[in-house]
Amino acid sequence: MKPCDSEIYPVSKASDASISDAARAGRAGSGGVSFDATTPLAREIADLTRRREAIKDDPLPVPSKTRVITVSNQKGGVGKTTTTVNLAAGLARGGARVLVIDLDPQGNASTALGVEHRAETASVYDVVVGESAIVDVIQKSPEFAELYCVPSTIHLAGAEIELVSLVAREQRLRTALENFLTETERENRRFDYVFVDCPPSLGLLTINAFVAAQEVLIPIQCEYYALEGLSQLLRNIQLIEKHLNPVLTVSSILLTMYDGRTNLSQQVAADVREHFPKEVFTTMIPRSVRISEAPGYGQSVISYDPSSPGSLSYLEAASELAHRGVPR
Repeated sequence: MKPCDSEIYPVSKASDASISDAARAGRAGSGGVSFDATTPLAREIADLTRRREAIKDDPLPVPSKTRVITVSNQKGGVGKTTTTVNLAAGLARGGARVLVIDLDPQGNASTALGVEHRAETASVYDVVVGESAIVDVIQKSPEFAELYCVPSTIHLAGAEIELVSLVAREQRLRTALENFLTETERENRRFDYVFVDCPPSLGLLTINAFVAAQEVLIPIQCEYYALEGLSQLLRNIQLIEKHLNPVLTVSSILLTMYDGRTNLSQQVAADVREHFPKEVFTTMIPRSVRISEAPGYGQSVISYDPSSPGSLSYLEAASELAHRGVPR
């Protein structure tokens, strides 16, 4: 898959829409809109068409066992929830059976996947405090046939305090998830991927997510401040690996909100690739209003606007994640 470092994506709603519409018109043949093939817009449309065809011709491999991936970064606003939802949707679109566990009290992943998460809804809160099993709170997302969600509610905001006094407080989610996955495999309904969306902090909820997972995926915004705090996050992951979860590893880093027109985005991307050459995805997620709009309609961008640059980028990232397989 060709890296998208040199691609320049429009950042306005009008630009996003015009590219999507023009790309569809370009596929219409002689009945479509004619344009000069040497212009930047024409080259962009041609590239989008090429990428779309490449995704269509790229079947996603199915992992031999369930991959549990925690999406985490203690800095807010870097695209954790957006990445969780759209990678899950991209993999489900490709035929995988995917579960998203919304461990953020804000419940944004639940909103984006179109599942109920009002205060009275049975949720992940009931799971971590030991009152319910995952099978009792799981909901099917209307996005794709094999996409499911364990929703979050406002009650999760108090879970950090309640967990302090509970036995095995760091392992509550892992125990519940292992029981659930064992049961679904016994019934021949195995999940291929489980994504855990973390809150923007390093408290007990995030520790539970790290202990339950095999892999950590870190979204990094292509801005200067996004690099600050990354070393602390990595140290915490190493501590979890040493004391609570020896199989945990940082398997993937995804660059988000990339704007190829700015030197800053290019420099941040280069710096991250220099320090983490094996972990960083080739795919980068562009700034796109379509990505921001989609949750307002209870959808991932992959369903909301399948032809947009943001949708294609997340589909490429999902393919890259699937092909990487379980890290050693």
